[in-house]
Amino acid sequence: MHSSLEKSLDPASVVCSYFKELSNTQIALFRSLGDLYLLWNAKINLISRKDIENLYLHHVLHSLAIAKATTFCAHTRILDLGTGGGFPGIPLAIMFPKVHFHLVDSIGKKIKAVHEIVATLGLNNVMVSCIRGEEIQGQYDFVVGRAVASLGLFYSWVKDKIAKEQKNSLQNGILYLKGDEALVLPLSIHSYPLQSYFKEPFFKDKCLVHGYEKVIFPA
Repeated sequence: MHSSLEKSLDPASVVCSYFKELSNTQIALFRSLGDLYLLWNAKINLISRKDIENLYLHHVLHSLAIAKATTFCAHTRILDLGTGGGFPGIPLAIMFPKVHFHLVDSIGKKIKAVHEIVATLGLNNVMVSCIRGEEIQGQYDFVVGRAVASLGLFYSWVKDKIAKEQKNSLQNGILYLKGDEALVLPLSIHSYPLQSYFKEPFFKDKCLVHGYEKVIFPA
């Protein structure tokens, strides 16, 4: 590790401290992210260059809040719409190697970098596409996102892409990382405050929202 990421002898240790069950392979992959993002961020602004020293806390660990809220079963299909620099999709793909991830963004240069990062890491459970949301075909168990747009707008993009058949204990729907804001959606909503998972001040007033179709029982 180099540059300002040297503030810690092992910047990935913040991830390991919250996920004790990681295999040696997963730990090695998480540690590789630091150098890969330093390399690509110097070429393409995947994340704010002022924030690169906070890669593991602000981006990797933030993405992994989803893994604190639920565990996906094998062969779950997840769409990461508006993945940007590969978040939350890449950290989640490392965490869940038997789950299928489709990382999508409309910005070609970012998707090219994400594709190279995925290839370098050898993440065979990840597909990367440079397309707009409305061009996406197929159905997914979950759609994940991280402050891509307002949750209402995000829902309008993905409401027809969520599969009806259930295979996880958590109902199919949206898993969206966001700040504290009022929510008005035609969905059932459950909000998980991130400070219940992570002690760092960065996570204050941040939450994970699970949005899923309201179940209407017959009279």
